[in-house]
Amino acid sequence: MADKMALAKAINESLRHALESDPKVLIMGEDVGKLGGVFRVTDGLQKDFGESRVIDTPLAESGIVGTAIGLALRGYRPVVEIQFDGFVFPAYDQIVTQLAKMHARSLGKVKLPVVVRIPYGGGIGAVEHHSESPESLFAHVAGLKVVSPSNASDAYWMMQQAIQSDDPVIFFEPKRRYWDKGEVATEAIPGPLHKAQVVREGTDLTLAAYGPMVKLCQEVADAAAEEGKNLEVLDLRSVSPLDFDSIQASVEKTRRLVVVHEAPVFFGSGAEIAARITERCFYHLEAPVLRVGGYHAPYPPARLEEEYLPNLDRVLDAVDRSLAY
Repeated sequence: MADKMALAKAINESLRHALESDPKVLIMGEDVGKLGGVFRVTDGLQKDFGESRVIDTPLAESGIVGTAIGLALRGYRPVVEIQFDGFVFPAYDQIVTQLAKMHARSLGKVKLPVVVRIPYGGGIGAVEHHSESPESLFAHVAGLKVVSPSNASDAYWMMQQAIQSDDPVIFFEPKRRYWDKGEVATEAIPGPLHKAQVVREGTDLTLAAYGPMVKLCQEVADAAAEEGKNLEVLDLRSVSPLDFDSIQASVEKTRRLVVVHEAPVFFGSGAEIAARITERCFYHLEAPVLRVGGYHAPYPPARLEEEYLPNLDRVLDAVDRSLAY
């Protein structure tokens, strides 16, 4: 049986299941309790599980993550919320110098099963510091897993897998997709957390994306089909580690690749994908790997964000350029 629910509701149900299944799971963050989070992702959880399991914290991101590290050292599995993407940077020191390195520093004796939830990306008309895409900063750090679901089903299952992981997971939630609904089979057997998925078969070119851009790539594939172009859409799901085998398999079939993400193209995750796939698929590629993303500039005011973010026309232009080779 599958239930239809919004992506935000799927995360809520996943957190509820984790709280019910394991008394060591805790939820912490600013306004996650009585308010239920600014996006209502944790709505009702404090009411049902109490203030000792769903904890409203001070406005102190470094303290939130630092406390979660201490709790994880004592055997708990904290799930912390960073209220908005741009607020994570006060906690960046704790995440990079402590959370990511403790396992290696202890020669494998210490595990830190902490999930850091971060609503990220644009598309909601927010003010400054509320629409960042900092995933590459965390993917660059050894010791962290970095994932981002694009749909309700993945949101439900990937959160379960992240909480069960003994390694720290940075869980990027595409806030513009919080209200998109999809089928969620809560009794299914999920695939591996870091495995990419082909969400649309194609033969002429591969579009690779994750999080908020997967839906856009599906719309691009629909538009291209009207012109007789058959595009494959690959949902990467994980930014670190990256499933290069699935990307390679798709590119060996289509011989062309366009990578799409909201984060700036400069030093973005698409650059690593382009470099690695060029190495792996040099004799299969019929065009260079192209990237579509944000510009190397501070995120603009809300009135300009549609000019900054990848859109249908910009991705279609990259498709046309690739197919023109």
